[in-house]
This record gives sequence, C-alpha cells and structure tokens, in this order.
Amino acid sequence: MSLHHTSLLALLVGGFVLAFVLGALAQRCRLPPLLGYLLAGVALGPFTPGFVGDAELAPQLAEIGVILLMFGVGLHFSLADLMKVRSIALPGAAAQIAVATLMGWGLARWLDWSNMAGLIFGLALSVASTVVLLRALEERRLIDTSRGQIAVGWLIVEDIAMVLALVLLPAVSGDAGDGATRPLLIAVLATLAKVGGFVAFMLIVGRRVIPWLLGHIVRMANRELFTLCVLAIALGVAFGSATLFGVSFALGAFFAGMVLNESEFSSQAANETLPLRDAFAVLFFVSVGMLFNPSILVERPIEVALTALIIVVGKSVAAYAIVRAFGRDNSTSLLISASLAQIGEFSFILATLGLQLEVLPHDGQDLILAGAIISIIINPFLFTLLDRRKLRKDRQAEAAKDAVAPLPIELSGHVMLIGYGRVGRELARLLATISLVPVVVDAHPDRIDAARKDGHLAVLGNAADVRVLHEARVDTADFALIAVPLGLEASAIAACLRQQATGLTIIGRAHSEESAARLLDYGADAAVIAEKELAYSIVAMIEATPQRRGSTPLPPARGFAG
Repeated sequence: MSLHHTSLLALLVGGFVLAFVLGALAQRCRLPPLLGYLLAGVALGPFTPGFVGDAELAPQLAEIGVILLMFGVGLHFSLADLMKVRSIALPGAAAQIAVATLMGWGLARWLDWSNMAGLIFGLALSVASTVVLLRALEERRLIDTSRGQIAVGWLIVEDIAMVLALVLLPAVSGDAGDGATRPLLIAVLATLAKVGGFVAFMLIVGRRVIPWLLGHIVRMANRELFTLCVLAIALGVAFGSATLFGVSFALGAFFAGMVLNESEFSSQAANETLPLRDAFAVLFFVSVGMLFNPSILVERPIEVALTALIIVVGKSVAAYAIVRAFGRDNSTSLLISASLAQIGEFSFILATLGLQLEVLPHDGQDLILAGAIISIIINPFLFTLLDRRKLRKDRQAEAAKDAVAPLPIELSGHVMLIGYGRVGRELARLLATISLVPVVVDAHPDRIDAARKDGHLAVLGNAADVRVLHEARVDTADFALIAVPLGLEASAIAACLRQQATGLTIIGRAHSEESAARLLDYGADAAVIAEKELAYSIVAMIEATPQRRGSTPLPPARGFAG
C-alpha cells in the first residue's frame, strides 16, 4: 500500500509521536508542552525537509478536538451560568472585538492593503483560540469559578460574532454601490434567524431528547454504547448545527454539552470524552504548526512583531480596561486579558475565507499564522506570570475576605480533609460524630462555602500548594485524608503533605490498585480503594443477615444511601 493511501495513518502516527517527544522535551526544559506540539507540526509541514503530513487532513482532525473540548465545557456550563455573565460578556466581547479589529485594520492600511483586507485581518486578530483558552482555564481549575465563567461566556460571544462574520463577509465583499444595503440586511437577518433557531431547537427539543436517549443507554449497562452515544451526541449535534443552522461546530457542541449538563449523566459523559479531547487538542496544535512557514520571521520581522504586539499587548490592554470599566476586580480583569492574548482556529478560518474571496493577500495569512504561533507560545508564560506576581495577592485577599474567621491559633490534633465533594462531605460528618475536628481544604470556592455552612473550618486553595497547607495548620494536624477523585492530583498532594509534615498520618482515596500503589509511593500511609470497601460492606451486610427468607431485615447502611 502506498504512503498516499495511508496519509491519515501517517499523519496520526507522525503527529502523536513527534508531539510526544518534543512535548516531553519542552516539559523537561520547564517550557509549556504545547511548544513541543507546535514544533512537531512545523517538522511535519511542507516548509521543512523530511516527511510532509497531509495539510488538508490535519485541520479536520483538529476540528474534532475543538468539538469535543467545547462539548466538555458545555457539560460544566449551564444556561444559568451563561445568563449570569451576559451583562459583561456580551458588551465586553463586542467592545474588545471592535478595538482589536480597528488595530488590525490600522496595521493593514499601513501595509497598503484594502479596507476589506484590513477588516478581515483585524477580525482574525480579535478572536481568541478555544483550545488555548480552555486548556489554560482547565489546568488552573478556573472554569467553574465566576472568573472562568466570564471568560467562557466571553469566548462564546466571540464565537457567535465570528459565525456572523463568516456569513456576512462574502456579502459585504461582493456588494458595491447603492444596492449593497438590502442584500447585507437580508444576510444579517437570515444569520440571526439561523442562530436563534438553533438555540431554540436545543433548548426546546434537545433538552428533552438528549437526556432521554442517554437514560435508555445507561439502562442497557454497556459502557461502550454509552461512550459511543456521548460521542454521537457531541459530533452529531455539532455537524447538524453547522449543516442545518449555519453555526460553527464549536458552538453546536457547546450547546449539546450545556443541555446534557442538566441530566444526571454529565459527570460520566465528561470523564468518557476526556482522553479523546486531550488527544485531538494536541492535533490542533500540530495542525497549526504545519501551516506555519518559518521563513516569514526572517523576511518580514517588523510586520510579524507588530502583529504579535496587537494580539499579545493590544488585545490584553483593551480587555483589561473593558473589564475594569465594568467594575470587576483586578484579579478578574487580569485573567480575562491573559485569556484573550492569543488567536487560533477562527483566525485561520477567516484567513482562508479572505484568500478565497481574493481580498486578503497571502502575506496576510502568513502574518496571522505567525501571530498565532507566537501568541500561543507566549500565552502560558503570561498565565505563569500572573500566577506568580499578580494573582497571588488577589487570591490571598479573596480568601481572607471569604473566610468566616481565621483558623484558631491553638488548633492542633485536627484532621485535614482534602476535597469536599460527596465523599469529603460524608467524611466530615462522620469525623464530627467521633469528636475529631475536620479542616476542609478545597480549590473550589463553592465547596468551601458549603463546608462553612455545614459548620466546618475550611481553607480555600490547592492542597499541593505549601502556603495553603500551612494555612490549614499542617504542622499541628494528626491526620490528612485525601478525598479528591483524580489519582495524579492525589499523589501530588500526598507528596507535598509528606514533605511538609513527616509525622503526619496520610490516608488517600484510590480507584485502582495502581493509583493506591502510587499514593503509597508518594508518601501516603494507607490508601482505600473505594470499590473494594464497597464490596466488603455488602458482604458484611449479608453475613449479618439470617439466612431464612423473611427474617430480620438488613442492618442500615453505614455509607451513602441508595
């Protein structure tokens, strides 16, 4: 079989292998792994020697990653969340798009391009990358916070604006003279009607059909069918929304996830799609690298630098000023400005459209790609800079403001309870019944509020952060119970706890023999495998029940009801 007929396989193998190798090297050098993914794409692209991947397949595979990523965000983002941030996300995103477009138009006019070329160029520089923004928020567990919801809502408004732009630009570029107003108005109304029709369809029909379908699949008790059903919903709704309503794949997938979020299967659906989301997100960065011609950095350095400055500095300053103008705090303003200091998939689509309309010069596409590469590389460093220099004081101030009262100075012999989900909440209740004082540590403000309402001492922050552990009095605690569900996170917390308190008794929650062994390796004294403990409890209940039918009823369950 010739290589031509295996281009998909060759692209997948080459992309994943190179991305893994270069991403691991970047991580080893304390650089963002996505830098390695981008370089893998450059190595596979047509502008470097050696194997050349199929440049037409890569963006299509990357689009699947965008669909799955937006579907996952929708699973954690309800319609109520979207409506809560509409007062800032809608006008804020509109103002930021206008400012960034104006800056891009100004650079285009300086380069003697046409007004229409400047408009497309400016729009391409104004819209942030879905993949980059969401990965940055997910890594910092900010999607479920009020700041993260504003950023995601802002992103959704940008996506809707770009959908409108993609539909209207052909009409605007093709119309000239006195007859241009009527066709343009018709195109605007038609686009708004399509978007409105899709939203109404999802809220009226999708809200009923999607949970009903998943409920039937769950009753079949087949995990493979459940996974396939989730993927079918994500990809099918995304494709259908683009085909029938003319909205973007990303927007369609987002609404599908948001509708599914109202059902009881949202957490399971999110877990099932996570590996595929990560894999295809890597292909997105590889596809961006494949389109990039490194020679432009040497041939047109000034234009490249100005384009990057508009994206990284101009957009950030504009977004910061806009958010502050709406009365938001410094922490939120800095997060939004850093989140938007990059461009991505919609920018490439706009550039392609500009070339197809014969409006945007080829130099424009090259500058957009160069700006995207540079901004995607710089963006993680902006977040790191914020984490270290800017957001530290804001987090401490917010934690102090949110705290009902500081932990007692004389506190000792307490139990540090890491995580206040369903398991953590039940543990805290049981600890209180045996006269042990739990101190809850969780990175989610909502869970901290719940713990304090339940009457427990609580500290807001990541338990893998030394400062948070000291605030929770790790040096005077007797026990630490790790009740977070993610194995890798639990291991990191165990290592940090052991480093800070060698005499502390650490007990962790695990879901498998491997995760239990990893917890022990990282410093835990014991690990409880939830499934095994459940089995032991059931067997104990059977042993405590007389064998005669209809005799004494079963003793009450000690754990969760149901």
